[in-house]
Amino acid sequence: MTGSRQVLAPRLHDRFLEFLRGPGWRRVAVARRAGAALLAGIALVLAIAPGADVGGVPLVVLARDLPAGVTLRAADLVVRQWPADLIPAGAILEVAVADGRVLVGEARAGEPLTDVRLAGAELASRLHGSPDAAAVPVRLADPDVATLLVPGSRVDVVTVGPKADQPVVLAAGAVVVAVLRPSEGAGTRGRLVLVAMPKAVATRVAAAALTEQVAITLR
Repeated sequence: MTGSRQVLAPRLHDRFLEFLRGPGWRRVAVARRAGAALLAGIALVLAIAPGADVGGVPLVVLARDLPAGVTLRAADLVVRQWPADLIPAGAILEVAVADGRVLVGEARAGEPLTDVRLAGAELASRLHGSPDAAAVPVRLADPDVATLLVPGSRVDVVTVGPKADQPVVLAAGAVVVAVLRPSEGAGTRGRLVLVAMPKAVATRVAAAALTEQVAITLR
């Protein structure tokens, strides 16, 4: 047995030396096979590891670039798989939740849609800083004023008083939520602006906007 061990060791040693002295392509081929086997092993471990995220989480992203103030439709949205640890807070997970809502800011294709990008009571409360805030649509008497407004602009909503030099302030310190895109057939009518204000004032502004000319002054 001792003699066979003494013969075996030199043979393995000689074979290894012979491999090293052999053609370079042989060594490269063996190295590539070893690397491929290692990568396959790593992939298998990651696939069966506990908590591995195989397909991600479906969430709603924009299908194309969109301007601020547009009303979202199902064709503007698409569901994509997103890594679970990269999902933003308030992400929209279903197309139906965003369909028909107003996009408050310009957005890019592929951007995940979140609740703060959609006009509504939640955003009105956030921007105004009041839990009882409401968003009121106001059609501006001067359409050019809309170009000066952005979401977050602090404004006063005013209307004509009994005398021309005595305007009535309907809502002081209101906040612009969104400036809507001009609708087809709107002609020369002013743009619609969603403005956040306390609910107690919102009803008064909404009623005045139906029968009176309403304007906005920037603070």
